[in-house]
Formats: sequence, C-alpha cells, structure tokens
Amino acid sequence: MWLKPEEILLKNAFKLWVTEKDNEYFVLQRRRGYGEGGGGLTGLLVGTLDTVLDSTSKVAPFRILHHTPDSQVYWSIACGVTKEEIVQHWDWLQQNIMRTLSVFDSSEDITSFVQGKIRGLIAEEGKTSLVMEDDPEKFREALLRFEKWFELPPDEKLVTYYSCSYWKGKVPCQGWLYLSTNFLCFYSYLLGAEVKLIISWDEIWKLEKTSNVILTESIHVLANGEDHYFSMLLHLNETFIIMEQLADYSIKRLFDKEAFEREPALTDPLQITKRGLEAHAKSEQFRTFFRLPKEENLLEVHESFLWVPFSHFNTLGKICLSENYLCFASQDGSQCHIIIPMREVVNVEKPDSNSRALTVCVRGKRALRFSEVRDYQRLANTIRSRCGISASPQHSASSEAIRGECQSLINHFEDNPDDVTLMVGQKDSSKAVSTEALMTVFHPQDVENLDPKMLKEKMKEQSWNIHFSEYGRGTSMFFTRKTRDLIVRGVPEALRGELWMLFSGAVNDMATHPGYYTELVEQSLGTSTLATDEIERDLHRSLPEHPAFQSDTGISALRRVLTAYACRNPKIGYCQAMNILTSVLLLYAKEEEAFWLLVAVCERMLPDYFNRRIIGALVDQAVFEDLIRENLPQLVEHMTDLSFFSSVSLSWFLTLFISVLPIESAVNVVDCFFYDGIKAILQLGLAVLDYNMEALISCHDDAEAVTILNKFFDSVTNKDSPLPPTVQQASVGNNDKSSHFNVDISELIREAYEKYGNIRSEEVESSRKRNKLFVIQTLEDTTKQNVIRVVSQEVRFSASQLDELYNLFKRQHFLSCYWTMKSPVLLHHDPSLAYLEQYQLGFQQFSVLFSLLDPWAFCTNKSTLSLWVFRLIDENQDGLVNFKEFCCALDTLYGGSFTNKLKFLFKLHLPPAFDLPADGVIRKSPERGRGKVDLQAYLKQWQNEILKKEETIKDLPRINQTQFIQFSKTLYNIFHGDPEEESLYRAVAHVTSLLLRMEEVGRRLQEPSSPPASTQPANSAAAAAAAAAAGDESSTEEASTTPESCDTSSSHNSQDAGPDLSETEWSFSFEQVLASLLNEPAIVNFFERPVDIETKMGQAKVAQLKLKANK
Repeated sequence: MWLKPEEILLKNAFKLWVTEKDNEYFVLQRRRGYGEGGGGLTGLLVGTLDTVLDSTSKVAPFRILHHTPDSQVYWSIACGVTKEEIVQHWDWLQQNIMRTLSVFDSSEDITSFVQGKIRGLIAEEGKTSLVMEDDPEKFREALLRFEKWFELPPDEKLVTYYSCSYWKGKVPCQGWLYLSTNFLCFYSYLLGAEVKLIISWDEIWKLEKTSNVILTESIHVLANGEDHYFSMLLHLNETFIIMEQLADYSIKRLFDKEAFEREPALTDPLQITKRGLEAHAKSEQFRTFFRLPKEENLLEVHESFLWVPFSHFNTLGKICLSENYLCFASQDGSQCHIIIPMREVVNVEKPDSNSRALTVCVRGKRALRFSEVRDYQRLANTIRSRCGISASPQHSASSEAIRGECQSLINHFEDNPDDVTLMVGQKDSSKAVSTEALMTVFHPQDVENLDPKMLKEKMKEQSWNIHFSEYGRGTSMFFTRKTRDLIVRGVPEALRGELWMLFSGAVNDMATHPGYYTELVEQSLGTSTLATDEIERDLHRSLPEHPAFQSDTGISALRRVLTAYACRNPKIGYCQAMNILTSVLLLYAKEEEAFWLLVAVCERMLPDYFNRRIIGALVDQAVFEDLIRENLPQLVEHMTDLSFFSSVSLSWFLTLFISVLPIESAVNVVDCFFYDGIKAILQLGLAVLDYNMEALISCHDDAEAVTILNKFFDSVTNKDSPLPPTVQQASVGNNDKSSHFNVDISELIREAYEKYGNIRSEEVESSRKRNKLFVIQTLEDTTKQNVIRVVSQEVRFSASQLDELYNLFKRQHFLSCYWTMKSPVLLHHDPSLAYLEQYQLGFQQFSVLFSLLDPWAFCTNKSTLSLWVFRLIDENQDGLVNFKEFCCALDTLYGGSFTNKLKFLFKLHLPPAFDLPADGVIRKSPERGRGKVDLQAYLKQWQNEILKKEETIKDLPRINQTQFIQFSKTLYNIFHGDPEEESLYRAVAHVTSLLLRMEEVGRRLQEPSSPPASTQPANSAAAAAAAAAAGDESSTEEASTTPESCDTSSSHNSQDAGPDLSETEWSFSFEQVLASLLNEPAIVNFFERPVDIETKMGQAKVAQLKLKANK
C-alpha cells in the first residue's frame, strides 16, 4: 500500500528493521520478529509496539523508504502485509521511477518528484473507495491492519475503528476495536500474548452500555452465550451508536427482510460508511419525530429563531429540511413544532437585506418568520428550488404577484404583530368536516339536542376552534403543549378523523398520492389470495356489536380498505388485529382516509407489528417490561417473572387497547396514540398496572391476575361520550356488576401523562433497538430448537452435535449473503415458512460446507461428488437443500451401516443425481415464499411423507455400464490418500473383474443357442473398466468436472476397451455390487472405520470463514 510520504530518522531504527533490498534511491526493509527467525525477545517487543501504537509504518512487516545519496533523511512511501505485495511495489518503482530520476540534477528535485508521484497514486487509489471517509490517510492505515490481522474476505467493508480495552476475565487487554459491515473485531498483542476476537453482528443477543465498580463505563456484548466488555473508549457514546446501527442493519438485512427492503439507503453492504450510518440515523429520527413518509431524508439543519405569534416571542430551535418538507422544532422546552409541506409554500422573501432573516409564505395567507439564520441565503435558495420542483400548476403564479402578496403579508405582520389570525391563518370555512365517516352515517349528531353530554361535546369543539384560530389549522398547524392538553381531555367526535389524519402524517400521504387508493381498489377487486380469504373470514368479527358493521355499508368499506392494503403491501398482506383497528378508523374517517391511516400505523408508527412473527409487538412488550422494572419496583419484587405481563399486554399493543376497552373509551386512547405514538400506549399500560397494584400484589396465580385486569377494563367508562347506548359497549348491566368502582378513561389517561409523561420518545426508540436484538435471537433460537427436535427423530446425531451442525449450516447460509446485494439464498429466506424451510442452501453453499464435513479426508474431486450428493438429497428438486436433508445425508455417511453407505454411493450414480437437466441448470422454484400458499399441496406432501415406506435394496434400479465405471472411479477418488490406498485399489479392481465375469456367465446362461464364447471378452472388459476407473489423476479430474464430461469420457473409455464392450451393454444390480464388495475386507473396514464428527465440526468452524476469504 502506498503511503503519504513521511519523514523518518533511521538512527534509532536499525534494531527494529532489517534491510532486504536497496539501491541508490530506495530501500526495502523487513520488520524484526516477522519472517525467518521470529526475532526472539525483540520480536515480542516489536509485536507489542505494533499493536499499541497507531501507525501503519510501525505495524506493517514490510516497508519501502526513499532517500538520496547526499541526505541522511529517509521518507516512508510504501508498506505491505506480505512480501509479495511489497515486492510488487518495489518492481513498479524500478520499472517506472528509476529511469526518470536520472534526468534530475538536484536531490531536492528527485525527492519532490517521488513525493508528488506517490501522492498522485494515493489520490487515484482513494477516488472510489475512501472518498466518504473523514480522514482517508488514517483510514487506509487502519484498513491495512484490519486486513492483516483478521484475514477476512476482501469484500468486507471496514466502517470505523477505536482504541479500547477488552476485558478477558479480570485482566484488560489494550488494543483496537474494528467495526465492519458484518463483524465486530478486536485485536491485542502484548508481550507475546495475542488476543483476537471476531464476532458477526447476527450472533449478538445483547448490546448495551453498562457500569459497575471496576468498569466505570463500558459496552457489554453478549454473543454465543459469552459476555464481552469493552472499556476505556474515548468516544463511548459514538462507538455504541455505531455498533447499535451496524447490529440493527445486520438484523434487518439477514433476519427481517420486510423492514430492510423499506430502506433503500442501506441495500448495498459494500457501500456502508460511518458517515452514511450517521446520516441514516438522523433521517430516521427526523421522519419519526415529524411523522413523515419513509422517502424523506434529512438534507439540511439550520439553527434559528421562529416568531410564535400566539406567544408573541421568538423561540429558539432548528429548521430541518428534507426533499418535500420544511420542519421546525423548538429547543427551549416549549415543545413547539411545525411541519410545512413544500407544496404549500408560495414564496420565500428576505424582509431586510441587512438581517439574517427570511419569511416563508404559504397558501391560505400564512407567513412564518425565521430570524438569526446563519446561512439564510443558501436556505432561501434551497427552499425556492424545492418548491419549484414540487410546485403544482394549480397554485403557480407570476413572480410579481407572489412577491407582492408576500410583501404585503410581511408589512402587515410588522405593523400588526397582534393580528394572529392573518399570521397563522384559519382553515378555509368552505372545507367542512367529511360526512362520509361511518359514525356520521349511523349516528348523526342532533344539533338541537341539549343534554349535558352534547353540551360538553360542543364545549370541546369550541375549545378546539379557539385553538385553531390561535395556532392554525391543517398541515401547517403549530403543535404545542396546549395541543397535547386538549388531546388528553378528549377529541370531539366531529374532529376526530381530521386530527387523526393530521397527527399521523397520513394527510401528507394522501395529498401526494391522489387517486392511488381508487386504483388499488380496482386492482384488488375480485382477486383471490390467502390474504383475501382471511379478510373474508374476519369481516364479521370486527366490532360486530356496532350498527355500522351489522350492515353491508360498513362491511363493504372494511373489505375494500383491507384488500387494498393487502394489494399495496403483499409482504404483510393481512394480519389479525388489522380488522379491529381498521373498523375503528372507518368510524371516524372516510374510506380513503382510513386507508392512509392504516398505512401510517402499519408502516411508520407500529413497524413490524403486522406480520406473521409480530416482531414489533414483541419488541414493545420487552420495552414495556423494562419500564415496569424502572417505574413499578413494588410489582417487580412480588412478580419476579414479568413474562406474564408480556402475554397479557400483547392485545393492548396490537389493537391499541381497542379489544379490551369499550369502543367509546378506546377511541380516546387512539387519540393519544396518533399524537404521541407508542409512548402513549406504554404510559397507559403502566397506569393500568399502577391502578391495580394492590390487587395484583395480593393475587396468587396468573389466572387471578388476568381476572383482576379484565374486571378493571370492564369498569372503564367514558362519562363524556355523546354516543347512544346502542353504540356504546359498556352497558348499564355491566356497570351494575362492577358498581363498586368505575374509572373514567379521561382520568386514567390524565393520570398516565402526569405520572409517566416524562418517558422520552428517544429513550423508547433506543430501548426498541436494544430489545429487538434479543427478541429476534430468541425467535431464531426457537426455530433452531424446533428444527433440531424434528431432525433428531431421523438421525443418530446427539442434540449437541445437531446444535453445532445447525450453527454451521446457518452460518454458511449467511456467508453467501454478507457481501452481495441480492443473494439467491437470501431471496429465498422467508421467516414465515415452516421451520425447516427457513434456512436452505443452494449448490454453491452446500458444496463448500459438504467439503468441510464429508468423512473422506483425502477424497479428490470433491466438487463433482458434492453436486451428485446435492441432487440426490434435494428431494423436491427446487435447487435448495434444507437442514433435515443435509443431516440425513451426513448421518448415513458417518453413522450408517456398510450397506447403507454403499447404497448411498450407489444412488449417487443413478438418476436424478447422476443425470443433469438438458440445459445443465439446477432448477429453482421462483414461486418460493411468494403468492398464495397451496395448502392442498402441503397436505399432500405431508401425507406422502407419512405413507412413505422405507426403500429396500430390491427397489433400486440396475446400474449401467457408464454409471458403473463412474461408480468405480468414485471409489478410487474416495480411497485416494488413505494409508491402505494400494490394497483398496486392488480390491476395487478385483470386484470390477468379478462382476464382469458374473455378467458374462449370466449372459451365456440366458443365450444357450449361441456358440460358446471364450472368457477373453470378460477379461478384456474387466481390464477396460479397471483402466477407465483407475486412470491417471489428471484425466480422472478432467473427466469429473461435470456429469456431461463424465459421461463422454466414460463412453470413450469403454469404446477403447474393444468391440465386445461397445457392442454388448451390461448392467449390475445393487445386490451383486454389495455381495462382491462384502468379500473385500479392506473396503468393508474402510467404510466401517469410525470418524470423529466433533473434530470435523471444530475444523469446519475454523475453516468456514477462511475458505470464503481465500476465494
């Protein structure tokens, strides 16, 4: 690797370096302690220095220095991990530089030329690979150490590195932590003690910051059942965030593909950088906070003041700019933020050229004034350009008219600062609340009804109207602490749909996708899939007591929305609980709005909730358990196992309490959810447990605790609900049963906010990431245990051996996914499939793993043998092998009887293993994991497996001439390199001769009328078969590369044996082959010789990654 020229002095370096080559201008040196001799004590000291010091020139074992004859100063210009690498650089210098140097007169010119040339090479080298790194020179040095120490495949992308201490037992080892796309690596070398650690991110169960008496602050990593602690980090928080992001990236990419495919920024593992991860994390936080579509990315952040007209002061905060939105969030504790879609912006003006301020004019006669913006000119230009891109024809106007309107707004604002109405604007009065929501159809409000509940409802509406007049209405409304206070008190029935759309961000989705829902409904009309079948089954189970869903109007709307979403997102399709949530959405929002609300919930607000593994809900349950430990210690002391609360609270999270609370109370919870997200559900869950603390502590078992909670939910009422008794779920009789206490939902929500409102959304998101690792690894472990339980009934391997084999099998699957964007194996991985089908290997992956684990240590031509084994055990011929098929094959080869092993080898030379499809391609099923699941096919396959009788040796077909010659050749390949090789070869030749003689005798007995034949043909046939099988290794290897070449060469050899063989086709049954081989003790002993599978697996574990690196 070329280095930036750096001046060094050799006066004190002679003991550390040995000169290998030199000439007039360059010196090639080797580090003591490397290469021949080892270096003794000097080598140990040098190795320690190399690890501790942060300099490549002190680490790389080889280097090239530049010097001139009349100077004592040397310049380091290149270094290398291997001698081959440094010699390449040396040769390049000899060929390209040495001749040129002779034309210079002075030493200074020579040195300047060499330095310029080396810098040019480095710049050219770093144009593509290091352009995104903060310090390319230092990063190149770290990359060199990373490659040298860990010997990972060249495609492995180093993201960043840190100096730290790793605690091995009670002793800290000072060294370097390297974080790459797929691995966490650590290296330390102190006085001969080398510590090397490589952990793949997909093996990590826990990743957390910890502190104790010994370690003030450290990072704890739990992987493969072992704890690892890293401390003494200069930037611990930064390190932890990067580790968290890489672990999350790996989990999404390898285990949770649905979430990963929604993030195109991270699709290429070869392009991940520290800067890219940081930008992605900031964009994710930005989208989550402002509830923006997943396509938005944070582009610019500017600190500024925003004039808040309703408070009459400037609030300090940050302007956040994305492709289609201008957002502002305060930082002074006022909890004020605003979202302005670019489509709403009319123009951007600078009121005064001397001030660093700008005014953004939006539609509806609104204006927002930002001041003290450092780079206000660039921000104004950016907003203008973005608005020009997204501007639609209906609100485009001449620049003069816009400027005039905007200037009048600015002037009015400066002259009348108290005129709040004009500044923030009001929603156009012509846009009335939609009357298409089901609640307005089945329960229209009686305007003249003046009962107390209706009066209170009118007062709520009036409070919100006052709020709109002060803070604005619609997409550019100010969100403040007062907004949350109104939400906690309850949203009026008439405004619920509008506010849900606004708070969730669904209003922006719908505005930017006109006609999209109608198209989806038309596309999905009349389609029949597994999702539509499940939807039809659950339609009448969705709020069946509500009049809206006792009629065809409500049921049809629900069907259209759910079917349209299944069409939009086939990976989720339809999941239970979606029907309950959607039915409530349809009560208060019109059909298209309900669809976009469902999109917001499933894809943004509750990620990964609605899939077959409900990972998101399980993660939030784990977050809930953490919050219980933190906030309800009394409950934790009494109930040490908090898994009970996880099982009870699952429906709370999946349905937002709709399934456990009466509908008139549940909608208040949904109000809070759309404003505060999952934080509102967690707070309410804690409040419910806190309210029932005494009863839960005194209960004796889980059943009693469930009864207590169910009674509590039945007693929750909404005393302010204007809905008639026919709509309300909490009936009078129900209230009588639990008349000893009633809980008002508004009071419960208010208490939840007062006691647990200090829970921050950022902490919840961090806890989600931390717990997601554990949840997914627990699900993976469950999959493994189920697979092992099924496979253990079919094989002789122990549970621990199957566990190790499964880990090797799964790791081989991942090794094919680490460095490619669209690995075929990754595309076929589907966690929703049956346990055995989740992880499978294609031929390339199988071939590598089989070569590491097959019992024949010296077998030649393993690739062809692997191909035949793969075809034989791939029973459904989809080009993929599952763990059960793999283990059954290994079980036969390791623990099977001589007859079973021979039968396995015999079948390798029969179709389908020995025959290749006409075009030479292994077929793969393109429909795998996609579309409607054919349940009939699954049932039929299951029935066939139950009824399948064990295959006997008489069921096997006869092996023909070509196949037998290849069978003999395979035996020779297996025996190659064995200590008893010669005797085994003789035994095979003897068996071949014997079988051909038997065939000849049998033919003569079947043809008595033919003239007597001499034994010469049989002898020549035996000789020919033996010659074909035991031919020289080169011809054998060449002939075995593919089945077609095997067939060709075998036929050619048989033709060379003489006219008798080519004219008379002969074949053998398995019984004949078995009987002949049983008479050869050498062959029987070879196959019955025990092979230690434990040793093989240990060697495979070490070699698995190195094999990939050496490819």
